Amino acid sequence: MIEDGKVVRFHYILRDEQGDEIERSAEDTPMTYLHGANNIIPGLEAALSGKTEGDELDVTVTPEQGYGESDDSMHQRISAKYLRHAGKLRPGMQVPVQTDDGQRWVTVIKVGLKTVDVDANHPLAGKTLNFHISISEVRDASDEEKAHGHAHGPGGHQH
Repeated sequence: MIEDGKVVRFHYILRDEQGDEIERSAEDTPMTYLHGANNIIPGLEAALSGKTEGDELDVTVTPEQGYGESDDSMHQRISAKYLRHAGKLRPGMQVPVQTDDGQRWVTVIKVGLKTVDVDANHPLAGKTLNFHISISEVRDASDEEKAHGHAHGPGGHQH
């Protein structure tokens, strides 16, 4: 049964509110995470708690339990010189920028001659997410996985 300290592997299909597919796990690579370590969005982790290997479920995650609401203060205008590494910019592109807190991905909103307007919100912020989940494995986490706060091995974090 899925509870804190368990490593969980699952396949998923993620759809938006209109039912359009956003992404899915690769057929041979299920998502792997350590339950209770905040490795996945809170609404999905809560829905998986108590489930077992072989279970299939549909989960709707609100923005509050997913990637949060979209915050307009996260829209910024930056100098285009900081994005030269990304090549020809187009609205909708996701590009990395270096910040005081390390690298962060942003979405290009508008491209000007010397400036670029970007959105630093997560691309799924403000969206209700609909998951179809198929749980393929539940196992005890190793002491090392618990100490590191994430799953190791295929689909998890490698060291």
